[in-house]
Amino acid sequence: MNESNKMHMPPRGMRDFYPDDMRIRNAIFNAWRQASLAFGFDEYDACVVESLDLLIRKAGEEIVEQIYSFKDKSGRDLALRPEMTPTLARMIAARQGSLGFPLKWFTIAQCFRYERMTRGRKREHYQWNLDIVGEESVTAETEIIATAVNALKLLGLDKNSLTVRFSSRELLAELLAGLGIERRHYPTVFLTLDKRRKINDTETEQLLINAGIDAGTIKKIFSLLQIESLDQAEKMLATQHTSEHAMETIRKFMTLLDTYGISDMVAFDISVVRGLAYYTGIVFEAFDTCGEFRAVFGGGRYDNLLSDIGGKPATGVGLGFGDVVIAEILSARNKSFGNVSSGRMEVGYMEETQRITAMKIAASFRKKSYNVGLSLKPEKAKAFFSRAGKSGAQQAVFIGPDDIASGSIRLKNLISRLEERIPLSHLCDD
Repeated sequence: MNESNKMHMPPRGMRDFYPDDMRIRNAIFNAWRQASLAFGFDEYDACVVESLDLLIRKAGEEIVEQIYSFKDKSGRDLALRPEMTPTLARMIAARQGSLGFPLKWFTIAQCFRYERMTRGRKREHYQWNLDIVGEESVTAETEIIATAVNALKLLGLDKNSLTVRFSSRELLAELLAGLGIERRHYPTVFLTLDKRRKINDTETEQLLINAGIDAGTIKKIFSLLQIESLDQAEKMLATQHTSEHAMETIRKFMTLLDTYGISDMVAFDISVVRGLAYYTGIVFEAFDTCGEFRAVFGGGRYDNLLSDIGGKPATGVGLGFGDVVIAEILSARNKSFGNVSSGRMEVGYMEETQRITAMKIAASFRKKSYNVGLSLKPEKAKAFFSRAGKSGAQQAVFIGPDDIASGSIRLKNLISRLEERIPLSHLCDD
């Protein structure tokens, strides 16, 4: 690419949104917001620049390496937020004494990560975040997943398109304890399991060796990967004679999923771990059923995040749902949100003498809550209707001398091609 063309492109990994792109983005955002409100979540927002110290202390190792960090003019260490949960925790801790719990909050936040570009991964993306803070029961997990599934359905995606896979860090910890694996190895095991879909067994083994884990322990860790169902996990726990608290929690979770009517979209998967360090309980990720794309969304329970930054202990469950992968899935499945807007209209005119009339007609329809595009200069009918069709308008009015003489205009439906005559007096005298 030559230097001239580079100047026309956004920075690598960042995006421009032309009007056609905005239609897709708005469809996704609208589904997110509609689902959030339908399930009783309150909207919030925060500054896109965050304290680097907060992010370093709260994010996982992988995220820390991807932070866009900088010093401001006073020498403070700041960063563009790579994700929203640490910021949410900071905001809640700041007003924890005056907030009513449990909280159900959502936001659509722009996030930045300097990472290797692959399909479904940009260095900038928008992320829908759902969080319930202050609720210990697994109703919180179920409510959040049900909200996300509702958004998927609003976008035309169902159980044939996506599956939500879940596991539990608490369950994994109980299984590791039963195998006699030292707690100091748990973070390494979690991070290694999280990479399982990206690396083979040899690479997995090498990561564990590099972390100083011996061959016997590695063999035990690999035995976990043979678990393909909850029943198998339960049988392993039974032979280990360890706590079954995690399994009891999961059974309650599955009962609630069935009550919500979404159990057919959710499946157990022992390898779902999530890469972020603050998760403590049930964790989940959604994938397309064909396995063509990265995770669509992910999240889980975090019990220690607020106390870790100086707040009072409060359990939470959160979800992050990015716009990049879901847009690619919608495109691959030919989901179209079209250019046609039922509330949009174009008004044009043939000659300068019709400009004032056109302006009055546009003003009249705008008062009726139409979105009206008004021609800025006279133009021929063919050029006007060609432009109106491309604009996404559903209706159009084009004024010529004959319309002025007849005292009426023709309101044309651009889809059906039908026309309706409306007296000018009904419009220009409002």
